[in-house]
Amino acid sequence: MAERDEIRLGVIGVGNMGSGHLKYVADGLCPSVRITAVCDVREERLEIAKKLQPRAVPFTDAVQLMDSGLAEAVLIAAPHYLHPVYAKEAFARGLHVLTEKPAGVTVPAVREMNEAARASGKKFAIMFNQRTNPLFIKAHDIVQNGLLGEPKRFVWIITNWYRTQAYYDSGSWRASWSGEGGGVLLNQAPHNLDIWQWIFGVPNRVHASVDFGKYHHISVDDDATIIGEYDNGARAAFITTTGECPGTNRLEISGDLGKLVLENGTLKWWKLTRPEREICFTEKVGAYQAELQYEEFTADEPDGHPILLEDFARAILEDREPCVPGYEGIKALSISNAAYLSAWTSRTVTPGTEEDLFEELLEEHRRAELARAAADPAKAEAAGAVKDKIPEEINELKKRWQVRW
Repeated sequence: MAERDEIRLGVIGVGNMGSGHLKYVADGLCPSVRITAVCDVREERLEIAKKLQPRAVPFTDAVQLMDSGLAEAVLIAAPHYLHPVYAKEAFARGLHVLTEKPAGVTVPAVREMNEAARASGKKFAIMFNQRTNPLFIKAHDIVQNGLLGEPKRFVWIITNWYRTQAYYDSGSWRASWSGEGGGVLLNQAPHNLDIWQWIFGVPNRVHASVDFGKYHHISVDDDATIIGEYDNGARAAFITTTGECPGTNRLEISGDLGKLVLENGTLKWWKLTRPEREICFTEKVGAYQAELQYEEFTADEPDGHPILLEDFARAILEDREPCVPGYEGIKALSISNAAYLSAWTSRTVTPGTEEDLFEELLEEHRRAELARAAADPAKAEAAGAVKDKIPEEINELKKRWQVRW
């Protein structure tokens, strides 16, 4: 029997991200992928999908696509709440799953998805495309291999996710507790939260200050500062917003053997010749000038979306794990869930705990949001008029989701 060279993929949700993936395949960037089916509840989106993938069979029901036998794997690019729902349906039918970020909205839902994935034995991946950036890979390897010594501090100012009010008005599901399940922490920042935990680990405790509708007419967060604490005494500071222009993207990581700085497309590495703790307690000079070695790295940033889609297909064909397993998604989500809960309760929270309370408070925000919409029918009707600018969205996809130093 001849070895296969492609998989049959169904794409669930062909909005901004889903349409982009269809174009990647159409442009030949994922040679191991054949799109056989597409699904969206909006006919106008299916018309766009038909232009990009004319041979793909259209569906308006995701489960019907899964039951059709046309696909052996699905890519889930539906609204956030539906990622775990559709993934579990797919695993129950013996399908492989690649999900867009975030993994979901609540940790319990994502944990159930992970359990379903393990029980199915199928391949499971998540679209954390910034893990393909060579500078993040280099920083990860330096820290995880102990070359920076005992971790001390992680500081990321990532404020160049600027969005206008027009962006938030472009769809009724955007910037809502009922639609997205959150704001900047659930839409833009999951990539950065994932890189944070991938390099430095999930913090043991989180305290956060989060502003909701600070810069925009929205009910969800558009500004957040998270402080993470670790049992070894290390701390992390994560600052993000969609309301600053121009923004900053600067990541600084320190350990007792040196420091890393990632900014403007460059990774700078200062290396101590011996541990700082040793220097502190052996040197007799108070203002000691440490001996340092210095290295600098630059690299072109790849478009990670087609790379991870192609890797997912090859993982199926080669019967191996994807390079970004879907199980990893729960880690970044546990940080954002803890940050919201910390902001709502004004106290420190341990990621992955108090899940019932988080879901209760999230539901309260959803109900309040729906009540406000019901009280202003004209506003609700205007928000529901989705503006479909698909060609522009597809062409802008790489620009929107690149690291943008």
